[in-house]
Amino acid sequence: MGMTNAKTTPRWLVLAPFLFVTLWSGGFTAIAVSLPHVEPLTLQVLRYAAVVALLAPLWLLLRPPIPGRATLWHLARMGLLVQFAYFASMNLAMQAGMGAGTIALLIGLQPVAVAVLAPRVTGDPPLDARGWAGLGLGVVGAALVILSGSGLAASGWVGLFFAMLALACMTTGALLERRGGRGTHLVTANLVMCAVALLATLPLAFFLESMRVDWAPGLFAGLAYLVLVNSLISLSLLFAMLRHGEAARASSVFFLVPPLAALIAWGVMGEGMALQAVLGTAVAVLGVALVVRRR
Repeated sequence: MGMTNAKTTPRWLVLAPFLFVTLWSGGFTAIAVSLPHVEPLTLQVLRYAAVVALLAPLWLLLRPPIPGRATLWHLARMGLLVQFAYFASMNLAMQAGMGAGTIALLIGLQPVAVAVLAPRVTGDPPLDARGWAGLGLGVVGAALVILSGSGLAASGWVGLFFAMLALACMTTGALLERRGGRGTHLVTANLVMCAVALLATLPLAFFLESMRVDWAPGLFAGLAYLVLVNSLISLSLLFAMLRHGEAARASSVFFLVPPLAALIAWGVMGEGMALQAVLGTAVAVLGVALVVRRR
């Protein structure tokens, strides 16, 4: 939710896709190191309570303009879709036993869904042959990483259901932001979305979980990353990309999530990364470059 004019493209947005995907991919590891110490919905309550506690005083200090009713409604539904439903689905999929790499692969299919739906929903031009070739390479690269064994884990139907629900939520959120996103102060946008997500998550956590928390160092580290990087920086970058470029091109960077998620898990948690995973990373990078490159 940037403050920039959608008719101009700031120069810093050229690097935004790769900065976004690097920061976003670390979220899978952050969730993995947090869940042994807290239940999934309770983790989400802690996350958004911390975000609101950080942003509310800043909003009072800056006193940005209060958005109109239409903008508030858009922020509220984005909060429900992306901040609440997407992250809750991903947390629950991990809790059900699905590996972070497998979830990352499914989320990495988002560009295909966006590329197919965007021309009909947002009016974006359809992808040309080079764009479809890039999407194909992205799928192949992501699949190579998962099939290499990096992050591959068997899971039941419950985990698969929540992973597919996360994919649907992020795809819908990307299309809605591209079609109806409005220029809004970053603090206002993030505060409204995270407050809505907190209000939606709190009753579910209260009735479905014990809400017990083991305040271990792993939880503090994972929660800090989820609050500062995923909820604030990463999503702000994603929304800025969606509002300044075609939805399919902005979403194509999700193909880089499985390789980078595996790489970060290897660096932080010591998970193995096979040579095939390195090859998949290179293929995915090439695919994203084809889609992101301007015509």
